[in-house]
This record gives sequence, C-alpha cells and structure tokens, in this order.
Amino acid sequence: MAFEVENVKKIGMIGGLSWVSTAEYYKRINEIAQSVAGGVTSARIVLESVNRQDYVTAVINRKDEATGCRQIAESARALQSAGADFIVIACNDVHRFVPEIQPTISIPFLHIAQVTAEAIKARGLKRVAILGVRKTMEGDFYPTIFAQNGLDTIIPNEAEKSFIHDSIYQELVHNRFLDNTRERYRSIIADLGAKGADCVALACTEIPLLIMPEQSPLPAFSTTELHCQAAVSHALAAT
Repeated sequence: MAFEVENVKKIGMIGGLSWVSTAEYYKRINEIAQSVAGGVTSARIVLESVNRQDYVTAVINRKDEATGCRQIAESARALQSAGADFIVIACNDVHRFVPEIQPTISIPFLHIAQVTAEAIKARGLKRVAILGVRKTMEGDFYPTIFAQNGLDTIIPNEAEKSFIHDSIYQELVHNRFLDNTRERYRSIIADLGAKGADCVALACTEIPLLIMPEQSPLPAFSTTELHCQAAVSHALAAT
C-alpha cells in the first residue's frame, strides 16, 4: 500500500506534555506508517507543542484547570487551522479536557482511552489496573470509557499512586529511566494482580518507555503504542 497525499488524513498532534513521549509518538507513527506503506513513507503530521512548564505552573502549582484546558483548546484550534483532519494528544491525563474542547472545534479527537478499551476488550480481559499520574488514576475519564466497554477499573493504593506519580514527574518526563523504578512498577503491577486485576493499562505515555509490556507481570497495554497504531489506521481510513 502506498501513501498518496490526497487520500491520507493529516494527523494533528498536541505534544510537549512531555517532549519525551512526543518524540516517541512521532517516531512510532512514522515507523508504523512505513511498515504499512513501505519505502521511505512518512506520515502527514502537524505538531502543536505545548510548553509543559506553562501547563504545570497553571494546573499543578496554581490548581488552575481552566487555564490548562484553555492551553489545550488553543492548540486544538491551531491544529484545525493548520489543516489537521483529526487530533491525537500525546499525553493521557490531558484527555480529561476533551469533552469540553470537542464541541468548540470541527475535527475529532482520537481518544486514547477508547483506543485502549477496544484493545483490552478484544483480548477478552475484564479488570484493568490503571497506572498514570494522579489526575489519570483518580479521574473519571478512563473508568467511564472502560465501563462503556464492559471493563472494570482497579486503582493502585495511596502509597503506590504517590510513587507512580512522583516517578513520572521527577524521572520519566526528564528522560530518566531507572532500573529500581522499573522493578517497583513490576511489584505494584503484581500487587494489583493479587487484588484482582487481569491486565494493566500503562496510562501515561512515558511509562512504556520505562517498562515494556513484555516486562510486566500482567498482560500490559501500552497506551502510547495503541494510540500510534490507531492514528495510522485512522489516517489511512477512507474519507
């Protein structure tokens, strides 16, 4: 299959949250596109990179969700103006803003939680442990979308949530991936399995760079990989 410009949708990517996972998105989308189309194919991508520091200052330091949402909405509108056909956000927790932003633009978001839910459902699994930043683990967008797909959600305990969240903010978004952190994740996943989880969603786009699915004690789903695969499939789908 060859990519022909007039038949391929342009992927709008909201990145920068962090640059580490954004770089992985760009790499994997193009690797997948080339594997599908052959040759030296590249995907059609337009990137709007958010300044993570501005986002963190608003949402984490000032607890100002409205400003954080506005930053993402501005990026979405910029992608629409740049001719994107749909939007992927290279960050899990920012998807909590999608319901508010979607009615304000005319192009769709490709939602990371829906993509993940469909992959888990296809495997016949039912009880999903969620690993991510606090706003992902404690928020409702994953449980809601999972429930719509017949899936139950299991969340780590308080000590585990603190470790996961802190490791993301202090290590992973700085491109630091430590062996002892990886082993702690493996231990947490095993503990969640003992509590009834039959699989785990690596629901922070940096986590799969720390622990690959094959290193997990439970069947693990990389939200980054699934989202990138879906982006290419959506880009190639008939208009």
